[in-house]
Amino acid sequence: MMKIAITQASGQLGGSIAAHLIKKIGKDKVIGLARTPQKAAHLGCEIRPGDYEDAKQMESSLQGVDTLLLISGNTQPDLRIPQHRNVLTAAKRSGVKKIVYASIEGPLEGTLFSPIVQSNRTTEADVKASGLKWAIGRNGIYIEPDVEYIESYKSSGIVRNCAGEGLCGYTTRDELAEAYVHLLIDDSLEGDVYNLHGMAISQVQLVDYLNETFGTHLTYESISVAEYAKDRTNELGDLLGGIVAGIYDGISRGEFNRQSDYEKVVGRPHIAWNDYFKSLN
Repeated sequence: MMKIAITQASGQLGGSIAAHLIKKIGKDKVIGLARTPQKAAHLGCEIRPGDYEDAKQMESSLQGVDTLLLISGNTQPDLRIPQHRNVLTAAKRSGVKKIVYASIEGPLEGTLFSPIVQSNRTTEADVKASGLKWAIGRNGIYIEPDVEYIESYKSSGIVRNCAGEGLCGYTTRDELAEAYVHLLIDDSLEGDVYNLHGMAISQVQLVDYLNETFGTHLTYESISVAEYAKDRTNELGDLLGGIVAGIYDGISRGEFNRQSDYEKVVGRPHIAWNDYFKSLN
């Protein structure tokens, strides 16, 4: 029986992909990998330990796995590359035949987010050179955090960041999950890299959707990259704050306004934003 393993199954994206895959092929064919396995027990499939730092553990957990989804680690960029290489080495030693890598879109140079993008591109190159069958998805920016942040937006009445007039190809975890199910099971999609996002929208358009959905009267204010980076690092810390500021800097530069391959992967268009926001009511 073919087995597909999903790393970071206890996380939001990994858990969503595992849940969609279980619906598609059944729980007996899906293995969730998690650094803390009990945090993924709710998925209802077999859960094995999966710590990127522990290559021997990963090799053991990948026994009997045919296809592996690798989701990028959450540590700083210079640590991600060797962690991902641990997983790739373990996959080859344990007999995995195909790897799908969940990567990201974004600017290679010039922003605080760029080191993350660079580390992902290095892993992409490692995946391509692994000798395994492969496919790579590059995720757009999640739209859910803006929805989840609505109470804070209400408090200030303003959505403030450094994206300016840039357009962003947002996506949702559910839409990404469906795309990765296809990348995992559809052999015709192997050997290529796919941008996975919906129609690109501006911050003003995003605010309009938020207002219509939540009955708010928010406005958008563009501020400098330096000001936004200071604001985010004060609240989130240097690593995460810098990443967030770098993402919005990248939006302002047009780095998230690329052609989407979503329909090519899934066979239908990405959910339209008016439909997504209507679904929240």
